[in-house]
Amino acid sequence: MDQTADIVIIGSGIGGASLAYSLADSGRRIVILERGQYLRDTPEARDETAIFLKGFYRSTEEWVGSDGEAFQPGNYYYVGGNSKFFGAVMYRYRLEDFSPRPHMDGASPGWPITYDELEPWYDRAEAIFKVRGDASQDPTEPPRESPYRFPPVQDEPAIAAVRSRLNKAGIHPSSLPLAIDIEEWLRRAKTGWDAFPNTGSGKIDAEAGPLTAALNHGNVSLVTGANVLRLETDPTGQQVTAAVFLKDGVEQRISAGVFAVAAGAVQTAALLLRSANAAHPRGLANGSDQLGRNFMNHNTTAMLAIDPLSANTSVYQKTLAFNDFYNADPETGFPLGNVQLLGHITGNILKANAPLLPRWLAGLIARNCYAWFLTSEDLPNPESRVTVSNGRIVMHWVRSNMRAHEILIRRTRHVMRKAGFPIVLSRTFGRKTTSHQCGTARLGSSPQTSVVSTDCRSHEIANLYVTDASVLPTSAAVNPALTVAALAIKAGATIKQT
Repeated sequence: MDQTADIVIIGSGIGGASLAYSLADSGRRIVILERGQYLRDTPEARDETAIFLKGFYRSTEEWVGSDGEAFQPGNYYYVGGNSKFFGAVMYRYRLEDFSPRPHMDGASPGWPITYDELEPWYDRAEAIFKVRGDASQDPTEPPRESPYRFPPVQDEPAIAAVRSRLNKAGIHPSSLPLAIDIEEWLRRAKTGWDAFPNTGSGKIDAEAGPLTAALNHGNVSLVTGANVLRLETDPTGQQVTAAVFLKDGVEQRISAGVFAVAAGAVQTAALLLRSANAAHPRGLANGSDQLGRNFMNHNTTAMLAIDPLSANTSVYQKTLAFNDFYNADPETGFPLGNVQLLGHITGNILKANAPLLPRWLAGLIARNCYAWFLTSEDLPNPESRVTVSNGRIVMHWVRSNMRAHEILIRRTRHVMRKAGFPIVLSRTFGRKTTSHQCGTARLGSSPQTSVVSTDCRSHEIANLYVTDASVLPTSAAVNPALTVAALAIKAGATIKQT
């Protein structure tokens, strides 16, 4: 079965949905291919036992580590992609993230575009995701042409008390920028949203925000259950001519004038590698041999700050962060990273992450703990890469900048104790945790050292774009979602001009 369109977008996550939103008013026939289905509302959607203990939504997909062992990466395949389960934190990269700068164990190369060039697109992304925040609270907040359109999600009383304790400890806590309509979210059930699936409009994920806006235009359509197998080119290899996908067990083909791949940093690299042909023997858009390389994933740690004398009565918790160590550690001078609250940890959630912990003890700890998420920058390394072997994705992640992350853990532990939390526990996530995947099709000015240009277009194939976290040249140390959306919207403006 052959179909035609003007523009084909592969993936309906943040990158694909934001691109579709940017292009929707162009009048061109846009078809979005999504391998997953719509996430339907069921009782399990707010059942922490089903989600965290029983893995109701967990994909059975397996990747292979470079050690040869298979693992489940934690990706989700639904309309809206991984954003259906994200924590809804939508930070702008800090101004300093766009410039080269030294780190404790290496250096960040910076970006080929400036923050000022991306700032208008950040603003558009914040608008479609209805991001709530207060730029005046965070001393690392980059310059803005306009303030947030909505005030921040309010701290619950227990979190307001934590904010006060941090202030007294000499820290500068700030409200997280969140794509959350808190009243709408809590109307469905009184739970947090971090790692909970979004089956309504309380969390403004890729589906609820830009995809819904795009599909309101008659020229935009979505095909679900469409697993793209490969892209085909003309004999010269200079144009993509078709996407071949499997739907309901039948192989289908769709041709178009423009193709954009936004399947996620790992899946995008795998698709382009699988699409190798005579003109592109190492994979599409891979003349630089950088496709799949420079995989970054953030160095992350979960920390529990426990006060046996103070019960945590919050429901959603995730409204607070601090960036006091983001740009400079007071002792070493090197950047360390971001510290933000996780969603409220219950006994069941804690038990799911610590299976050997007795359930009664998990409940006791959870009652008096505040969970934090510590993030440090992962530096690009061409040897950290995604490959495909015998049809399977192989992940070789070379960790970097871990000394800085270890210092961030120590600094944060000291802050928590100074703020009155006598018990502080931490767990650093392993090399097979892939929550902030980026960097496998890096954006750059040189075709020799990057995969796509500064407008997300392939250096080698004029009608091929990549508009997901693959293109990020650095990982920074904040959540990448808003930066992905901004780049995709920017790429849409370029495509309109072609």
